[in-house]
Amino acid sequence: MNDTTSVAVLGTGIMGAAMARNLARAGLDVRAWNRSRAKAEPLAADGIRVAETPAEAVRDAGTVLTVLYDGAAVLDTMRRAAPGLRPGAVWLQSTTAGLDVLDDFAALAAEHGLVFVDAPVLGTRAPAEKGELTVLAAGPVAVRPALAPVLDAVGSRTVWTGEEGAGGSASRLKLVLNSWVLAVTHGTAEALALAEGLGVDARDFLAAVEGGPLDMGYLRAKSALLLDGGLTPPSFATTTAEKDARLIVAAGERAGVRLDVAAAGAERFRRAVEQGHGDEDMAASYFASFEEPREG
Repeated sequence: MNDTTSVAVLGTGIMGAAMARNLARAGLDVRAWNRSRAKAEPLAADGIRVAETPAEAVRDAGTVLTVLYDGAAVLDTMRRAAPGLRPGAVWLQSTTAGLDVLDDFAALAAEHGLVFVDAPVLGTRAPAEKGELTVLAAGPVAVRPALAPVLDAVGSRTVWTGEEGAGGSASRLKLVLNSWVLAVTHGTAEALALAEGLGVDARDFLAAVEGGPLDMGYLRAKSALLLDGGLTPPSFATTTAEKDARLIVAAGERAGVRLDVAAAGAERFRRAVEQGHGDEDMAASYFASFEEPREG
């Protein structure tokens, strides 16, 4: 297969920028593109070439990594990248895009002779910056050894879920994992909101569960963001969380599974976004519990 040590990163938001930096630190040749070039420009200080267009970014790259907002953005960007795509290159698709676009991804990959690897990641800003993401991947066994330097640079481990990227086994697992993450986020937000409403000190709640079966690291992390005013910069933005929640609900409907909690959670995120918390951490679900605006 083609050399994969030249990597084009399409999308340099919270996750993409961190992944690009870690790829460069690992000694790989990295080019980056972002719809808003200003977001990509700081990467030049890390030795990353910032491209004007997706086609320029992917030209002769052995690996194309997409880390964009949603499936529509991925398809639009990859179509714009088409003139520069190299037949035989690996398309490492890490956007949380849901299941409905998988056939479109597979068709686009086949049209341009790309090896499609379904590779969403588990983790937020901090693990992304440390190169400690968990990569959930589905793709041919033959490409895995050559992809190892790329995957090892961005993650602490890779969980291979299947041999056919187009089957979406990695994306399916990501949706299940995200359903749990979002449920815990909302549970934390609602518990702290109820504590405020009832005049209970939230720290008394945390002390009461400390060390027991109801305690967990994620509860501590999200509570700290709310109690200490750390919602910005976000580890995972509320707007993106709403998008993912709706993908989870859609996947459930497709499978004949009713997801009442996920649907209600998507609505909580929508209200928080409407209240002006879209660019804050998704723990801002807390604010959806109140009719009157509260300070973040």
